[in-house]
Amino acid sequence: MQLAPGAVGITKQRRAFPWQGWVGAALILVAWPLNWLLPGLRTAYLFFPLWLGYVLAVDGLVYLRKGTSLLTRSKVRFAGLFLVSAPVWWLFEAINLRTQNWVYLGVDSFSPLEYFLLASLNFSTVIPAVFGTAELASTFGFIQRARPGLVISGSRRSAAGFFIAGWVMLALLLAWPRYFFPFVWISVYFITEPVNIWLGSRNLTEGTRTGNWRAVYSLWVGVLITGFFWEMWNFLAFPKWIYQVPFVDALRVFEMPLLGYGGYLPFALELFALYHLAAGIAGQRTTGYVALTTD
Repeated sequence: MQLAPGAVGITKQRRAFPWQGWVGAALILVAWPLNWLLPGLRTAYLFFPLWLGYVLAVDGLVYLRKGTSLLTRSKVRFAGLFLVSAPVWWLFEAINLRTQNWVYLGVDSFSPLEYFLLASLNFSTVIPAVFGTAELASTFGFIQRARPGLVISGSRRSAAGFFIAGWVMLALLLAWPRYFFPFVWISVYFITEPVNIWLGSRNLTEGTRTGNWRAVYSLWVGVLITGFFWEMWNFLAFPKWIYQVPFVDALRVFEMPLLGYGGYLPFALELFALYHLAAGIAGQRTTGYVALTTD
């Protein structure tokens, strides 16, 4: 995958920490302690400023390292990340109605409309947080030096196989959620990625067809960093989410069972595929706005 138009490689050029980084750091410094220390339903109102702070701070770090970032490349598309993020996470909430792998404590204090509006605002930070952190991860030396890996061509035949497998996984998940709940975090990718290939939208096989997995590694490292902050900041929050995961509900790190962190890896791929499906439908099929490699 190529850098976004106008992006530059990482250099030794000295740069000042940009304004969005300072604003983000300030929001975190204010919202984090309030989210943990105030009584009552504070997280319903503090989640968005806390995570907006995270998104802006990470964007500032990316700019510091690369001279370009999601926000500086296009403010309109940066805002679009938030707009796409909320309905994307509502999709997973819909699937969770069947699996019940996570529940929210404290939501009974809100009317259905209040909950929908507050939740949508908070869900809007998911994709910006993951994509920004993934781009930060793409600047790490061990990812830049990663050797070629398995070749996945993205041919029409392999895409068709992915597409069928995705629907089979989703069917098994819905039929027997207790046993097939992990498919939440991979089935949507298997369904969506082939559609992006067929439509000519951006997809991860643009790299893997030559064995270049650096975009995938960036997403994986980025989502694990983001996931750590999700789970840490959730631990003393209220309202908060808790997990009800069959068979692997042990060795919790914050509220998440240790093995549950593995679900973040395919989840990042699903976010990438769903975002670029939306971007393709909006007529932005071939743009390199989300820049996860430096070649």
